[in-house]
Amino acid sequence: MKKAPGRKMPLAIVLCLSFTMMLSACGGNGNNNAAPTNAPAATEKAAEPASTENTSTDTAGSPLELAMKGDYKGTKVTMFGPFVDADQVKFENSIKDFEAKTGIDIQYEGSKEFEATINIRVDGGNAPDIADFPQPGLLSSIAKTGKVVDLTTVLDQDKLKANYNQSWLDMSTMDGKDGKIMAGIWNRSNVKSLVWYPKKQFEEAGYKIPETWDEMLALTEQIAKDGDPAWAIGIESGAATGWAATDWVEDIMLRTTTPENYDKWVKGELPFTSPEVKHAIEVMSKIWLNKDYVYGGTKSIVTTAFGDAPKPMFDNPPKAWFHRQGNFITSFFPETAKIDEDYGWFYLPSIDPQYGKPVLVAGDIYSMFNDRPEVRAVLEFFTTGESIKTWVQSGGVIAPMNDASLDWYSSESDRAMAKLVQDASTLRFDGSDLMPGSVGAGTFWKGMTDYVSGTATLDQALEQIQSGWKN
Repeated sequence: MKKAPGRKMPLAIVLCLSFTMMLSACGGNGNNNAAPTNAPAATEKAAEPASTENTSTDTAGSPLELAMKGDYKGTKVTMFGPFVDADQVKFENSIKDFEAKTGIDIQYEGSKEFEATINIRVDGGNAPDIADFPQPGLLSSIAKTGKVVDLTTVLDQDKLKANYNQSWLDMSTMDGKDGKIMAGIWNRSNVKSLVWYPKKQFEEAGYKIPETWDEMLALTEQIAKDGDPAWAIGIESGAATGWAATDWVEDIMLRTTTPENYDKWVKGELPFTSPEVKHAIEVMSKIWLNKDYVYGGTKSIVTTAFGDAPKPMFDNPPKAWFHRQGNFITSFFPETAKIDEDYGWFYLPSIDPQYGKPVLVAGDIYSMFNDRPEVRAVLEFFTTGESIKTWVQSGGVIAPMNDASLDWYSSESDRAMAKLVQDASTLRFDGSDLMPGSVGAGTFWKGMTDYVSGTATLDQALEQIQSGWKN
């Protein structure tokens, strides 16, 4: 489930050391080609000649390559993020080999209160070297203060372009204090544009995977005629009720308008009352508001917990056949159900061919607050598939990097999911997580709930959602 976006808070203390100073540090830390008389207590003047040569680091290798040679052995890099419990174990397992080979100690601290705590730490001058933001909207607000290191000055951009779909790089570009910056790099992703179905019974019934939206609607109608509602849908989630509806709207927006309009929408430049947004919800409504298409009828949507919604697919015979949700939803499936056997997924089809095959994603973006050579090395490591290999092998996540081998995935389903991300014509992050909390985790959730429950018309709901931007 998505977490509510963190609230923006004013920040005051600049933590990042200047790029020029770091070049000097690189010239004097772990570089044996510097002046032979260099002493540990060398003055800044003594370090200046080494920094003006600045070709030494380039010829010796990148920070990651130097780290692998042991140049930063004994150093420490602090990292703060939302991974706790099982996720923290998986993360720490994924960095063990790197720490052993380089001698760099990555001191990770996880917190369930990350979104609130990171603002306090940055504001108080206690920012970690690297922070993991599960919601880029929160990072965006901090980047505007100038306290996030611009990674265009840190990482080889050609390597990044070769190892990431361009959309990932576009999504890491944010407004800094003095213009656009690369505010982070993507390390772990989840895929949302998926429709889950009971594979064995689906094939036994003679149904075929739809390749287009029209084919999906036609199959939905056919299943209704055969006596079953096709869709299992639920958006109840306590105080977060409604978030599952926002995912549908985001996916349809990517299929009915341009990526540029999607970006304007999440920034508040394209209002919810615009024809583009209204049309997306109308497309969704053709399924959601048809009582013959939804298990339990339309009114059950707002009272069915999102985690319980897919359960009817696993009855024998199934009482529902489709459930659109991200890959995390499998943790709510019956423990005895087997992927690629009892259940499978297909890509939520495109609607307008001119927009290709867009994919809605969520994930973790790692930002840098303190610029030191060993921190650069760790961040560069996180841009490689190797940094998430063991996590991929354990299942449940997708690597956004192109050098992550499809052979690492434990199931054919996960491999297909990874290829879907690699081949996507457009990737965009969960829109409500990019919006301010007053909208993305406020009026958007409530407005969609009111609309689906029938307590508000579509126009009223859109006006209500748009009002969140005034806050």
